[in-house]
Parts: sequence; C-alpha cells; structure tokens
Amino acid sequence: MRKFTYISYGLTFLGIISSSYLFGQITWSGVVTDGTQPVVGANVYLQDTYFGATTDTTGAYSFTANPMDTSHLIISAIGYQTQQRLFVASDSTASFDIRLQEASYTLQGVTISAGSFEASDKHQAIALKPLDIVTTAGAMGDIAGALQTLPGTQTVGEDGRLFVRGGDGHETKVFIDGLLAHSPFNASVPGIPTRGRFSPFLFKGTTFNTGGYSAEYGQALSSALLLNTNDLADQTQTDISLMTVGGNVSHQHRWDNSSVWAEGGYTDLTAYQWAVPQDVRWNTAPQAWNGSAAYRQKTSATGMIKAYAQASRSQLAVHQPDVEQLPNTNLVSLKNNNLNANVSFQEALGKKWVWHTGVSYTYDEQQITIDKSLIRQQQQSVHAKSVGTYDLNANVAIRLGAEYFQDQYDWETLTFENTNSTNLSLLDQRATQFIEADAYLTKRLVSRVGLRTEYAKLTNTWQASPRLSLAYKTGKDSQVSLAYGTFNQSPRTDYRLVNSDLADEQATHYIANYQITQTGRTFRAEVYHKQYQQLTKFDPVEPYNPLVYNNQGDGYARGLDIFWRDRKSVDNLDYWISYSLLDTERNYQDFPTATVPTFASKHNFSAVGKYFVTKLRTQVGAAYSFASGRPYFNPQQSELHADRTKAFHSLSVNAAWLIRQHIILYAAATNVLGRDNIFGYNYASQPNESGDYDRMPVQPTAPRFFFVGMFITLSKDKMKNQLDTL
Repeated sequence: MRKFTYISYGLTFLGIISSSYLFGQITWSGVVTDGTQPVVGANVYLQDTYFGATTDTTGAYSFTANPMDTSHLIISAIGYQTQQRLFVASDSTASFDIRLQEASYTLQGVTISAGSFEASDKHQAIALKPLDIVTTAGAMGDIAGALQTLPGTQTVGEDGRLFVRGGDGHETKVFIDGLLAHSPFNASVPGIPTRGRFSPFLFKGTTFNTGGYSAEYGQALSSALLLNTNDLADQTQTDISLMTVGGNVSHQHRWDNSSVWAEGGYTDLTAYQWAVPQDVRWNTAPQAWNGSAAYRQKTSATGMIKAYAQASRSQLAVHQPDVEQLPNTNLVSLKNNNLNANVSFQEALGKKWVWHTGVSYTYDEQQITIDKSLIRQQQQSVHAKSVGTYDLNANVAIRLGAEYFQDQYDWETLTFENTNSTNLSLLDQRATQFIEADAYLTKRLVSRVGLRTEYAKLTNTWQASPRLSLAYKTGKDSQVSLAYGTFNQSPRTDYRLVNSDLADEQATHYIANYQITQTGRTFRAEVYHKQYQQLTKFDPVEPYNPLVYNNQGDGYARGLDIFWRDRKSVDNLDYWISYSLLDTERNYQDFPTATVPTFASKHNFSAVGKYFVTKLRTQVGAAYSFASGRPYFNPQQSELHADRTKAFHSLSVNAAWLIRQHIILYAAATNVLGRDNIFGYNYASQPNESGDYDRMPVQPTAPRFFFVGMFITLSKDKMKNQLDTL
C-alpha cells in the first residue's frame, strides 16, 4: 500500500510540474501535402526537442510547445525530402502549411499489396475501412464475418473462424498492436459457429493478409489478421446498447494526454430462442458476461503507452443428435473462462529510430461435457516483443526485432462411469528474431526483403523463413506486386500434447497481384500458389499413441482472387464484389491419400452493398454470399470425399436509422430467403440393418438470425453516435 501511495504522490507532483510548464505554450499547427494529396504519417517536430506530432489522414498536425527566441520546425516523411521552417518569437502565428518534395527515388501511390487487404487510412489503396468491416450485412458486427466477404476466404458456416486460401481455421492468427492474441475467438462446440472476442470499439485499423506477409509475423501458415487499437479517445462519451440478445455499456474519458475506456456487457439468447424456433434443442442457451478496459497515456510528443484487458465467462448446453443411436441425443455443454491482457509502448528515439515494444498474456479454461465424459483444457500464454524501425535515408527503412513465446497447455479427460482419466501437459517456448528492409529501388520499383528465424526449445530446432515482396508502378493509378515467402507453424495443440516431438508444419507462398486504384474505385486481381510440407498425419485408431503421429503430410492450394469496389458511380451507394477460385488438395491428419479437405469449396462469391437514404436518415445494406458444394466423407463411396453438398446461398440485410444524431435503431437479418444450407454430414461408424449408414446433416441451429438493437451515445455535443461500430 505504501508503494502505491508513493506512486500517487509522484504522479501528483508530475501533474503540478506539467501544469506549470504548459503556461505560456503556443499551438503549432498546419497541413502537410505533396501538392496534390495529404502526406499521412509525416513527422513534424521542433529541432533538439521532444515536442512534435504526426500528421493525420488529412495531413494535419497540431501540438503545443514553449517557443524559444528562434525555433526550427522539422518536417520529414519516408520518400520525401526533409524540410524545415524558421520561427522567431516576434512572429504572430505558429501555423505552417508544408508542401514536401518527392525524394529522388520516391514511388508515390505504390504499396506492397500482394496478399494484403489494408483497412486503414494510411494508404490510398484501401480495400475496406473499419467502418465497412462492422456495417456489412450478415456479419452481425463480427470482424471475421465481414472479412469473409473478401476474396481468398471460405464460407465455413459451422465454424465461424477465418479459413483462407485452402488453410484450416487454426492457420489464421490474430495480432493486436503487433502482439499475438492467443484465443481471439469465443469458445464453442462442434457445429455451433464461434465469434470474435474483441469489441469493435477497440480498433482503428485492420490489415487482412491472405499470404506473403511481413517477416515481423510468424506462426501463421496461411493468414495474419493485424488489428491496430485506437490511440487517445476523441472525447468523453458514454455508449449504451440495448439489444434483443443482451445489453452493453461503455464509457470513455479524455484528458489532455491520456484517456480511459471501459466496457461491460451481458449476452443471453434464452428469450431469443424462445421467440425464434430452433432446429436443435438447447438445454442452456448461449450466455456470456464480459468486461474490458483500455488506458492510453501520451508520454511525449512521439511516445504512447497502450494497455488493454478483457475478461469473459460463457456457457452453453445443447442436445446434439447421436448418429450412432438415432433418434437419441448427447448433451454437450461448455463453460469457458478467458482473460486477455495487452500492454505496448512506442517512442521515437531521435530523428531516425522508432521503437515499439509490448507483452501480451492469455489465460483460457474450457470445460466440455459430452454425455458422461469431461474434457478440461487450460492454456496460459505469454508473448513479448521488441521492434525497432530505422530510417536509413529517404529511400530505405530497416525494421528489426526479437520475440519470445511461452505456452503452457494442460488437458484432462475424465469418464464419470469408471473414473478413468487421461492427463497431458505441454510447455512450449520459442525465441524469434527478424530483420526486414523496405527500399525504393527506382521511381517505379519498391522492394521489401526480410528474414525470420525461430528457435523451438521443445524440439531443439531452428527454422529460417525468408520473405520477399516487390511492387512496380505500371501507370498513374496502377501497379503490379509480387510476393514470396516461407512460413512455419506449430501443429495443433491436441496433436503436440500426444507427441511433443512433432516438427513445425511449413508452407511456401507465391503471389502475383495487379491493382488499379482511382478516386472511389478499386480493382485488384491476384493469383497464388501455396505448397505445404511437413503436415501432421496420424492414425485415428490409436489417438493417444505418439508413435502414430508424424510429419509426412503435404499438399497444395492455388487459385485466383478478384475484387471490385465502387463508391463513385451512384451517389450514396457503396458496393463491392469478390470472387475466389480455389484448387486444393491435402494429405494430412487421418487422410489415406491426398484429397480436397472438407472445408474447401472451389468457387466463392460475395456482393455487398450499402446505400444511405438522406431524407430518411437511414443506411440500408445487403450482402449475398455463394459457395459451391463442399466435399464430405461418405463411407458408402469407395473414393474419399467424392460427394459434394449442395451449393451455399445466403442473402442478408440490415438497416440503421438515425432517430436522433446520437440515437440509432438498428435491425438485421441473415439468410432472409430461408435457404436450407448444409455444410456436410456426420455418418454412423457401422451400417444399419438395411446395410446403409445413418447420417445427420451439419446445419445452422436455425435457418435465419434476427437482430434488433438501440444504440445511444451520450456526449457533450450530442453529435457522436455508434454507426461505425454496428
């Protein structure tokens, strides 16, 4: 207690000093452009001081500082010539609008885009912004659900995670402010789709990598989803959400150099499932309690600390048909406790270095009861990371860093009838280093070259993963990009718990991309090939025998992705169209030979539209999704995965009505046409008396989902609302 008292006294003293120091300060402000468009992310600071700012999406900057008799304002940005402006104390204003000149090898408008959809305001080539991600019909506010309308993803309705370019759901990893989120999706049971854990209030930008991503990120065989959290809150406000499935309250408070945000919510589908008929019998409808908090502190003109924590508790119980003894059912119940914490710090060190460091911690406990058996799983994970970025000159930036991962897994099965139990545990520790350079080679060519190395203590092995990307400007608004890289990832935890000597699975990515971006319109086409090595294989007859597990599996995935977005042709209309062609086979898990995995469909198509009706103050939206039939195992067929489900079709709609500027009524419905979608079949292990195998379709728990909510924002000006988080 005494220690915290000292800290409190110290913070009070620092506050007094800061208040006195601010006396007499003036505001430095202006806009930085290149003559045609704003320069985003330019560094603007006073020479030989720590006072400064970074330009926002409009090129604007603003900061306060004590003027000296003579002050030099420095303006710098990668790809532009550094400039300075002189200010003397006798001047009446400290407002400077700056026009930067292109450096000798600057390639304006070109970014490394092969395999990447960036949803931030940093680049012109934007696929989806955060507002788009959370207002897509059918996604119901889930980031992963909205990303499934982009090319490269698969519609796997019984799961809910991101399946990307022939990769399984566990091959996509989620990073928050560069740190791995070890359990980004809510716990669920087979056949019940999951959702992301994290509130959309938290993030300002999203980069969805479908392959070929930076050497900074690893342990992801197919895809990396990078989520960037908000900086300081804009203003003090309170948000209240009243929904048909629960409620939520959040509050954020803004001070000059810090802000705090807290959120609490409760979800319960009991009343909803009573009102809307279900195709399964629920014993306990899904229920969840969650609480989140975030703290932001600006430590200097260029430094900031971010801290975030979330705790949740959920449960459900459902009667699932027992295909071995129809029409009997098995009661499957789940209880989950989860804690995620993330702390990061970023600071500019001098004029050329930027340092970013952080640590994340995850605790996750699941208890799954299936009829008379209990499975208890526990995970504790830590990820520590430190990254430095050095601007060598106007044309070259170098990024290097180190990481440490530690994962402790404990798994127990218990059979109630005879009290037999199986206990397994695993401690995994990894050390990682990476280095990467972005370089403007000519006026039309930019490159990114990187190398990532990992040491796994569990298997005492080293892994080296080279990465290479190139982008070439073919015209004023167009470019081509190429990407190559090798990627590794630990096998699934349940496999490594049985055989801890399993080596990392591997994939090699080859990607070619063409993109043209004009005002309000974007078109991109991408072809890719992935080659898998060292995939895990096992014999399901002896699931607890480590000798039947090996790394002799392999496979491939190749295809074409096309994306078109138009926000210009029709006033108030924004729409995009996605198409993916996938050709893939794998010989892994318990497959006797190479075949198409059950989650892969050859053709995927999405069309999303949003239209704002000005007179009605209403935004309406619709999303249509199509996926060709997926393969499934039929024991009556001699060929593995020879049968296909019928094609998937779903039309979803939503509408947001601004009752008042700060009050929104929101309604949404999925699969409004009531399409009877089937994701696969579960077969009995033995034929019945007629010689046929009984089977049960894998389907949604209800053909449609309806949602209605009222969202209220309380702020000083009553102009803020939650439209961008619906």
